[in-house]
Amino acid sequence: MEPAVQRLEPQRSRLHAPDPGRRVETRPRYSLAVDEFALKVLAWYRRHGRHDLPWQVPDPYVRWLAEVMLQQTTVTAVIPYFQRFLAAFPSVRALAQASQDEVLAQWAGLGYYARARHLHAAARVITEHYGDGFPRTADAWAALPGVGPSTAAAIVAFAFGVPAPILDANVRRVLSRYHAVSGRDARALRTLWTHARDHTPTHEVAAYTQAIMDLGALVCRKAPDCAACPVAAGCAFEGEDAPTVRRARPERAVFMAVIRDPARGVLLVRRPSHGIWGGLWSLPESVELDDLPAVVAALGVDGRMGMACAPVHHTFTHFRLTITPILVEGVSQAFGVAEHHDVMWYKGDGSGPGMPAPIRRLLNQFLEVP
Repeated sequence: MEPAVQRLEPQRSRLHAPDPGRRVETRPRYSLAVDEFALKVLAWYRRHGRHDLPWQVPDPYVRWLAEVMLQQTTVTAVIPYFQRFLAAFPSVRALAQASQDEVLAQWAGLGYYARARHLHAAARVITEHYGDGFPRTADAWAALPGVGPSTAAAIVAFAFGVPAPILDANVRRVLSRYHAVSGRDARALRTLWTHARDHTPTHEVAAYTQAIMDLGALVCRKAPDCAACPVAAGCAFEGEDAPTVRRARPERAVFMAVIRDPARGVLLVRRPSHGIWGGLWSLPESVELDDLPAVVAALGVDGRMGMACAPVHHTFTHFRLTITPILVEGVSQAFGVAEHHDVMWYKGDGSGPGMPAPIRRLLNQFLEVP
């Protein structure tokens, strides 16, 4: 196949001695070199691609929100969270004016919570520097918190029709197989970015960007359906990827105090702003069981350490966590939370504050949590 992208290449006309009185054309003429790969992917997309996703509108706020949510998360999982989040924060200004607690509460359950914190921070940068507008270049978007080069490219392609190459996980898989690029080192990544740039057309930019994503998500999956692939004829893939060395996830364990009061509910504490579940509400915890009474006492709670309950397991990208809840009862009625900014009682009524999904599951054992 021809590796050229759709470019405008000057072709100087051959000038002969002009006829007397005839005007000579001195401007360069242009020829259009169309990338065969892009044409086939676009043709496939028109018939088989996804055209009904709720964020498929040329709105930079909507596209930005969707692209951030889709980082490391499937379309099916994202849709209900996207709809709920957009209803709560229908504009970038509404998002910027919200508190972090409000943002995290709407994000809770989607995981990778740094995305929500970065989204919130970026919304404030946008409203401060762009007013009611938005950045219009990939470089400007990539300068915002939580927006990498591929996400930035997708935003400007979808919202403004700006040609910009993307290289998310799906696109990387397509191009790695098509061009026989193996490895995950810097050299392989540079090669893939070059191919991504070469294939990106200057017309139908939004359609092509969605098309190459859909091709990776629907056809060129981990177990590819090569018979359905529109570019299989030129693909270098031979039916098997290079083996990936999978390391066993390390195991971690924590003990969490379920400080329960019949009238007030369960005591929650806000986690530090950085690290796992940063800024979310959780239970007081310690790595060692013997240290848990001191953690509880440091909150000013006077209660009895009780029995251990059934553990809760949660798998992160890089490790597996086992949470063992320990009941703490007989809490003094004199204990209040008004003087504690990062402590609250939670009864399980309403949607509640932003808390990790495994903590919400754990609380189901003790409260009527929706």
